[in-house]
Amino acid sequence: MSWTKQEMCRVAATTELKEGMYVNLGIGMPTDVPNYIPPNIHVTFQSENGMLGMGPFPYPGEEDPDLINAGKQTITALPESSYFDSATSFAMIRGSHIDLTILGALQVSEKGDLANWTVPGKMVKGMGGAMDLVANIKRVVIIMEHTVKDGSPKLVDKCTLPLTGVGVVDRVITELGIFDITPEGIALIKIADGVTNEEIKAKTSAKIINI
Repeated sequence: MSWTKQEMCRVAATTELKEGMYVNLGIGMPTDVPNYIPPNIHVTFQSENGMLGMGPFPYPGEEDPDLINAGKQTITALPESSYFDSATSFAMIRGSHIDLTILGALQVSEKGDLANWTVPGKMVKGMGGAMDLVANIKRVVIIMEHTVKDGSPKLVDKCTLPLTGVGVVDRVITELGIFDITPEGIALIKIADGVTNEEIKAKTSAKIINI
């Protein structure tokens, strides 16, 4: 057994989201984290394309094409939502006014290096806002699958893909558990139900210091 993608998002929401936080979510799996916010806390979500106070995804038929997140998914507005230009949005990020970002990743190294924007040979427009997010936001949490489809690890001793940031990741959540990046190396904080230390070792090329 291991955590499903939904359970990974629930773990991220319940362990990372705190009352009053301003939070930026990356595209992909992190966009489902708001579905699992504990009922007793209020957080404000920021999107680098110019919105503060994002609401939930709309019901079918109620989509507004002008209201989208950074991943171009349609979202809803809240009574307190505000809109602004890209310069203001990135001033919030570069000024370290956002408390937490939750992103996906292609690779994370044992030193907290992050690769999450491209693989060699793939045509992409550029790194986008991820480089600003990881360089300036107070806490960087990654949600990702522990391995790629061919079984090779994504939690590695050294990233082989182009980097988004060096030494920027604080925590990684995968289907196998929760891992913190520490000065001594990667520490296993919590193991998923039914997962063994041996399975984690077999699927990780980075050293886990407390296994």
